[in-house]
Amino acid sequence: MRIPAIYRVCLALVTAIVLILVACNKFDAGYSNPDDEWRSGGKQTVFDQSSKAFGHPFPSLSETLERVHEIGDAQFSSTFVSAPAPVNPGLGPIFNNVGCASCHIGDGRGKVPGTGEISVLMLFRLSIAGEDPHGGPNPVPGYGDQLQNRGNIGVQKEGDVAISYNDKTFYFDDGTSYNLRFPTYTVINTYTAFPADVMLSPRVAAPVFGLGLLEALSDADILSRADEKDTDGDGISGKPNYVWNYTTNSTTLGRFGWKANQPNLLQQVAAAYNQDIGITTSVFPRESTLGQPQYDGRSDDPELIDSLLYSVEFYVKTLAVPGRRNATDAIVQQGKQLFMSAGCDKCHTPSMRTAVNVVFPDVSNQLIHPYTDLLLHDMGDSLADHRPDFLATGNEWRTAPLWGIGLTQKVNGHNNFLHDGRARSLMEAIMWHGGEALQSRNKVKAMSSTERNALIKFLESL
Repeated sequence: MRIPAIYRVCLALVTAIVLILVACNKFDAGYSNPDDEWRSGGKQTVFDQSSKAFGHPFPSLSETLERVHEIGDAQFSSTFVSAPAPVNPGLGPIFNNVGCASCHIGDGRGKVPGTGEISVLMLFRLSIAGEDPHGGPNPVPGYGDQLQNRGNIGVQKEGDVAISYNDKTFYFDDGTSYNLRFPTYTVINTYTAFPADVMLSPRVAAPVFGLGLLEALSDADILSRADEKDTDGDGISGKPNYVWNYTTNSTTLGRFGWKANQPNLLQQVAAAYNQDIGITTSVFPRESTLGQPQYDGRSDDPELIDSLLYSVEFYVKTLAVPGRRNATDAIVQQGKQLFMSAGCDKCHTPSMRTAVNVVFPDVSNQLIHPYTDLLLHDMGDSLADHRPDFLATGNEWRTAPLWGIGLTQKVNGHNNFLHDGRARSLMEAIMWHGGEALQSRNKVKAMSSTERNALIKFLESL
């Protein structure tokens, strides 16, 4: 039966009103649900403690959107090859890895090379003094802003980085010892002269689940936690990073990446394709080798069509968050109280609420527990990379989300933490904290072994 036009219009209007009412539903400020603590990603939480825990789509996706997610999943898992090729062409000519999942294994955290090994699953940002035209890092002539350590057949890679570690012993206040390993990075095997004044910054792949919920947080909410001049005198001065947005050609708030140097997931994905894999897109249509002898000169850019680029963006946007484990355990609850009393929650904000989103209700108005404020903080000289990135100084890093961190060993087979994976356990990661986090670090250092164990049990429950 053909529905008259007037009824079709009315039906569309009613549907729109219902969606708006659902998305805009306001929660009572006093609302409390004892299950909330278990649901780290709000209604986009999955309860899976297996090695697949980071790879689930939002449970609420419609059948149509789940299909888009699956297309993005397949593309995320694809292996690229050099052009010309019938499937997934465009790799390189120089690159760091052959696909997204090659670094983000299981949608999780990258593993660092062992002592004396050459970097494979981590990358190195490069820059020299000064800024690019948009206020970002100044690329290194002949190298750009990332060192590519692999090349297609017959193409010379830019170089390698040799990694070595020096272990040092320290002590908790009760006399118990702990070790920290101090990394040294040396650029070797370069294809041409490497300037002496290059600033080098290591990066391991970060987990990609829950990013759509972090993108759904309003700028105003993030900025409400900023206190750049520490006006409240608590020693914490969260600072926003403002970065160049290539999709709007304007400066906007940064929220992704180890230094919050990417404004949105589309640009984050496109930048990874361009720099990590050597794949051009409509966002970054030029090869990273342009102006270098490795440039292939092919007229095939952009190499990845928009539909596939957007499917990968949608994939990482709709990866669900693993739920808590053992949240009501007495030791875990004790650890949570110690986490709060040490002041860790001042940067690792436990709870936030996403903004109202009538276009994509799946991320709208969700109470989530990411344990991050998405702001920059001075982490002290020991963790400094001494490389500015837009407004981020060499000492500043974005607060890393802690949700799902207790499943790292299960999913990724290791417990390497921090931006360069130097920490080999959660406790080592804590003891590396300095700068604004020094007071909290010292409170942990003063805890008894029973209290430290409880704190780690809490973190492992996230």
